[in-house]
Amino acid sequence: MDAFFEPIAGATGATVDQIKLIFCLLFSYPLGSLYIRIPTSHPELKHIFSIAVTFFYLGPILGLWGGAVQLLGDIVGTYYIAQRVQTKSMPWLVFAFTMGHLTISHIIRTFAEAGYETIEISGPQMVLTMKLTTFAWNILDGRRPEEDLDAWQTQQRVADYPTLLEFLGYACYFPGFLVGPYLTYNDYQALITGSLYKSAEEKEEQAVNEAHHLSQRLVPHGRKRVAFKKMFIGLIFLGLYVLFWPEFNFSLTIEDAFESRRLISRIIFLQICGFFERTKYYAIWTLTEGASIQTGLGFTGYTEGGRTKWEGAKNVEIWKIEFAENNKVLLDSWNMKTNVWLRECVYKRVTPKGKKPGFKSSLATFATSAFWHGIAPGYYLSFFFFAFVQTAGRLARTYLRPLVLPANYVGGRGAPPPPQTRKKQLYDYLGILTTVMLTNYGTLPFMLLTIDDSFVAWNNVMWYGHFFIGGALVFFYMGGSVVLHHAQAVRVKQAVYQMEREEINKTVQVRSVPSTPSRAPTLPPVDQVAQELEKELGNLGGASGHGGGKNKKKKQAATKEE
Repeated sequence: MDAFFEPIAGATGATVDQIKLIFCLLFSYPLGSLYIRIPTSHPELKHIFSIAVTFFYLGPILGLWGGAVQLLGDIVGTYYIAQRVQTKSMPWLVFAFTMGHLTISHIIRTFAEAGYETIEISGPQMVLTMKLTTFAWNILDGRRPEEDLDAWQTQQRVADYPTLLEFLGYACYFPGFLVGPYLTYNDYQALITGSLYKSAEEKEEQAVNEAHHLSQRLVPHGRKRVAFKKMFIGLIFLGLYVLFWPEFNFSLTIEDAFESRRLISRIIFLQICGFFERTKYYAIWTLTEGASIQTGLGFTGYTEGGRTKWEGAKNVEIWKIEFAENNKVLLDSWNMKTNVWLRECVYKRVTPKGKKPGFKSSLATFATSAFWHGIAPGYYLSFFFFAFVQTAGRLARTYLRPLVLPANYVGGRGAPPPPQTRKKQLYDYLGILTTVMLTNYGTLPFMLLTIDDSFVAWNNVMWYGHFFIGGALVFFYMGGSVVLHHAQAVRVKQAVYQMEREEINKTVQVRSVPSTPSRAPTLPPVDQVAQELEKELGNLGGASGHGGGKNKKKKQAATKEE
């Protein structure tokens, strides 16, 4: 079928493989309209439909006949391992089986020197690996007592083992098979049976009854509107990529013409390249999200205005990435489904029961993410760099951020957002600028892949990311954190003192009003905010913390005397 795609590739400047992938993503939209019309009373037809479409994409369209057989082997192998191995090691056997095969595919891709523009089996295999390992853990959770599970594990546990057809339908769910997003088995079953829309039944039934035409398939309204909006957004980013990526991409940063520019021009050019490198990911993930919604996946309820929400298939938050105030917000908004997989199937699972995740859990998650992406050294350079970026960001949030917030602000879960003072706004703007610059700098090796090209590119922008992060870590670990910690302790003390003075003044004013009190007036207790601040002050380390305890005892004695 290459003859059909070659003229389009020639006209757009893209490769034939890239045109084939976009065709599959767009063709999934009309197929999704057919898929959702298959009645829920015949789930076997939905399974067969997905399987047929997926292998049509892999074989006749993409020409990955051998790869299709390999993926089928992964699916069937996982099905029987999870069914027959009854021990707690079952998910780890599935993990070794699928990740081992994926690593072999990555090795073959690396030695074949296949670039990002080449479509081969490792891409769909990465998505399938997440599905199969998640399924294995869901099966194990279904065999464990519910009281031993957390909320996510309880929600996703699979107690009844599926038939082979059901499992093949899940593994081959066509809109997300090639590039994601992946979904859990229970999410797939909720889509197949229609239970995904149970929360919408009463609202939708009332609407259709009032219109006097009760529909046989109860799918919340607004699905097409959201799906085609996603398709429109995806096509916009695809157009940006086609038009501007040839002139603004990371491979240009290792050329002599780039090195001849002034340093400030090189740094600015790098930021522009970073955006256009991300547009291809925005395009394919948004297109596949819309195709998933077209099949009915992703319904998450209603907005306050009564419109339906379809956020369950989302894999990227574009606005939050481009304007992330810190690295954590950016990572949480990028490849979101993969983050869930790493958290639920690696980070939590390697942590011994009764203990909190620590360094070993983080290291195992880091290694899994790196091997999942591939064996190219550029991946590891990027991950290693971003590990230090996260450390520096955490230190800045702990010691620097409190200084731009009101001293009497008490954060924590459930706390209201901090007031947007001028200092806080400036801090956020600087955070956005820093995050974007570090992201574009750190992803250079991820896209260039080789060590030599990565070092050349970093050298051409004067290693600014390393100097920035290295300088920040030296500052915090060489005494800066102590200085900032002390400065915040002084601000908290002053805030507590000021609040106590205000309480005393109120008491004096009350006493000055002629009255016949029923009992002797006493000093009102310090309000809850001040108590929380004093508690934080008491937890501060160093000599100031011990002194705070003595002062607290003196205050209690003074209160008793009054």
